[in-house]
Amino acid sequence: MVRNDAHAGYRPGSLRKMFQDVSDEYDLLNRLLTFGLDRRWRARATTSCLEDSPGAILDLCCGTGDLLFTILRRAHGGSRVLGLDFTEAMIGRASMAAGRSKPLVLADAGHLPFRGESFDCVAIAFSFRNLLYKNPAIDRYLAEVLRVLRPGGHFVIVETSQPESDVLRKVYHAYLRTIVPFVGGAASGNKGAYTYLSKSATNFPAPEEVATVLRGAGFSEVGFEPLLLGMVGIHKATKQAGSEKES
Repeated sequence: MVRNDAHAGYRPGSLRKMFQDVSDEYDLLNRLLTFGLDRRWRARATTSCLEDSPGAILDLCCGTGDLLFTILRRAHGGSRVLGLDFTEAMIGRASMAAGRSKPLVLADAGHLPFRGESFDCVAIAFSFRNLLYKNPAIDRYLAEVLRVLRPGGHFVIVETSQPESDVLRKVYHAYLRTIVPFVGGAASGNKGAYTYLSKSATNFPAPEEVATVLRGAGFSEVGFEPLLLGMVGIHKATKQAGSEKES
């Protein structure tokens, strides 16, 4: 069961401030805390995004643009690739990296400023748990993804996951609870942000639970590819014709 604590609630304003505060150290800490493997995982997600040669791709909650730029480097010349994030500081850092080309939009994932059926693929890297964790309005966010996807389009999620092995899962959770807040807090000066990130990863649902959430939102053909012994994985779901749910 997906664990949403109604008392904690989902507060976009608090999340926005948290990511504003850690934006300067965000990329460095991603490398440190994943031992540099996050780049490899984003590359694998990019391969999944590009499998059907999509004409338009949206990197949702793009942050500083790691996934966005990986897709841009590998997409064919005719592809339209955009990144969207609700944190001005993250978009600012991505803009500096983008140079003259600024395929970036400042907006909230719950209110996407695009027409329906605008994209062949929507991708999200290590931010889906921020939409799912303690968020009673997750259905609205998934409905927005469905709305902007074209029929046959894919939703690609690369995210932390839950290993099947009890022993490995305990070791992994211990790392998340101790090392992540300590290293993240020391480097960023914001231990609270990395404590939150640790909790959202520790409590992220198992792959079959994520699949249930995606199917319940109207997606079909939901699959999962485990990475790093199941500690990370790629979920891929498809929008079929008429799959939007009334909100």
